[in-house]
Amino acid sequence: MMKRISTFLRMLRTGWVLTRHDALVPREYAGVVPFPVKLLGGVSRIFAIRGRATNPGERFANALEKLGPAYIKFGQILSTRGDMLDPVFVKGLSRLKDKVPPFPMAKAEEALKAEWGVPWQEKMTSLSEPIAAASVAQVHKGELKTGETVAVKILRPNIQRRMRNDMDVLKMVSALAEFFVPDSKRLGPKKFVETADRAVMLELDLRLEAAACSELSEAAADTGLYKVPDIHWSLGGKNVMVTQWIDGTALSDDSILSRPQTERTEIARKVMQSFLACSFDYGVFHADMHEGNMIVSDDGTLWLIDFGILGRLAPKEQRFHAEILYGFLMRDYQRIAEVHFEAGYVPAHHTIEDFASALRSVGEPIFGQTAENVAMTKVLVQLFEITEIFDMEMQPQLIMLQKTMMQTEGVCRRLDPNFDMWEISRPIVEASMRRELGVEGRVNDLLTGLDKARRTLERLPDATENIAALAKAWADGEVDLSKGPLNTQTTTKPSPWKPIAYAGTGAVLALGGVWAATQL
Repeated sequence: MMKRISTFLRMLRTGWVLTRHDALVPREYAGVVPFPVKLLGGVSRIFAIRGRATNPGERFANALEKLGPAYIKFGQILSTRGDMLDPVFVKGLSRLKDKVPPFPMAKAEEALKAEWGVPWQEKMTSLSEPIAAASVAQVHKGELKTGETVAVKILRPNIQRRMRNDMDVLKMVSALAEFFVPDSKRLGPKKFVETADRAVMLELDLRLEAAACSELSEAAADTGLYKVPDIHWSLGGKNVMVTQWIDGTALSDDSILSRPQTERTEIARKVMQSFLACSFDYGVFHADMHEGNMIVSDDGTLWLIDFGILGRLAPKEQRFHAEILYGFLMRDYQRIAEVHFEAGYVPAHHTIEDFASALRSVGEPIFGQTAENVAMTKVLVQLFEITEIFDMEMQPQLIMLQKTMMQTEGVCRRLDPNFDMWEISRPIVEASMRRELGVEGRVNDLLTGLDKARRTLERLPDATENIAALAKAWADGEVDLSKGPLNTQTTTKPSPWKPIAYAGTGAVLALGGVWAATQL
């Protein structure tokens, strides 16, 4: 109970901080919101502190920084959507990408000593002031005794407790949203927060981030689309990670936009294709692809950093999304609809034809269009309306992928206003479909089915023996199945149903044999 009370008070604090920064309903956008929201904004501005930043995005960023790391993560996602949001707002919000205020150098040195057991001077010859600071950790530049330049990432002090408190508030907000706005249940805000909670809490152990970096290095070597830094495992721990230092320009740096258009187009291609290749070909992807986590070196190599959040897709989900994108590429809306129905994402009382027609209304106007000619806000509103019409629920296992795809597309659109996601995606998606639905995919499906049948047959003797024993016990009056299969009731009266029980057992065994044969 006390925890709920404290979480509720923190939620009130969230509203108060946004109010004080004039970020609850910014005055610049009061004219485009419904009257009740406009009224709320007008009242809140009575309590706003004067002299705040003139940019509404910057005021919102300031409020998020004051609120905590989970809120900063939310702001980082918004900052990639310049095609959906007011450019002025996005510019003010973009400071969250890698310009969060650092914690003191003395705290960083304490963390290193606690992790290594000795002062940092015994492991390195130099350690700089913070080079970059994010919501969860900050990075220092150092030099090892061997002369190698490294990046030293250190978690923020007490970050686990602060993040836990932030996530508890978001859980309460999502629960209240579902209670007071029943229609929001279809979107699954509680499931979304739970999914985000698991991902964020994993980010607070840098040993897991190092493992994620190592895992993505395998896909990097295979695809050649990007690279990841080498890990110094012997210097790592829960609160510290040491990697190869990468020289280059972060995509969050405005100077990247002054490069030739051909170069920016190539960078955008690598960003999108690396995300799609990891997702559809390897089932694992970098799930926090904002501009601050991508660096371009002088030779044009794309480097990914900060692997705190890793997304995964099961083979079924890989194929589902690959088929969806391929369907849009081929403008095969009937197949896209069939895939949704086969996955069970659309209730059966709707028809495939109606859903295919609704998808056509979304796909045709934007197919082959550039970012400049597509109003993504209208597209997203239309998609939202379609999911509501067809009673579709949000799938929590796919939320991370959808969120990252939104981030990645936002980065590409900023680099190249003429970015055409369909054509850039085509090589990766077509290769994935050839693998999944071609000869190789069919053979893999057959082998998977045979393996399942083999395992089923291996378990069949034990299962039939258990069924036979249970049937015999029931026939002998040792088990009373009317009160459940585990209720035993000893009786001395012989059962007249013994022959029927044995016959039933034989029938079960026979049917089981027929079923096993069909699986083979």
